[in-house]
Amino acid sequence: MKDKELLSLLQRNGWVVDRINGSHHILVKGNQTISLPVHGKDMKKGLETAILKKAGLK
Repeated sequence: MKDKELLSLLQRNGWVVDRINGSHHILVKGNQTISLPVHGKDMKKGLETAILKKAGLK
């Protein structure tokens, strides 16, 4: 999955971009925070799975 596709998926599920620090988008939802690296490439499977689990989507 491309990093921008994952960013879009998270935003559709209620996550909001709080700030952008370099190439990392910091998303918040309630009191949870996720840092999403956006480099314009496919994400590695392990990182993708970890972010989805933290977001409660897997």
